[in-house]
Amino acid sequence: MSHHRWVDMPSEQITDSIARRFITGDSITLGRFELKQGGVVPPHSHANEQISIVLSGVLRFRIDGRETVVKAGEVMQIPGNVAHEVEVLEDTLVVDVFSPVRQDWIDKTDTYFKR
Repeated sequence: MSHHRWVDMPSEQITDSIARRFITGDSITLGRFELKQGGVVPPHSHANEQISIVLSGVLRFRIDGRETVVKAGEVMQIPGNVAHEVEVLEDTLVVDVFSPVRQDWIDKTDTYFKR
């Protein structure tokens, strides 16, 4: 058993508008993103199933040519290997759950943010 506090986790400034903290367990990765309005997560895919929980703010997900606006209190589920992108419509706090573990985050090889 482990106890974590987000404030104690190192924050990574991925881009000017995206900051991330994350915790990795045996089979999942839990990420906490602070996103600024106007930010974009470029199109990408990964083998990991993703569940995004919007705690505050608004995001627009684009998946398979469809757009879905997800607001505070709502959840988006994305299967593994499905290309998606995200537009930040308002300053947003989102928690993402991934299975299996995001090894690319651990290895710092998740370069899709820099497109």
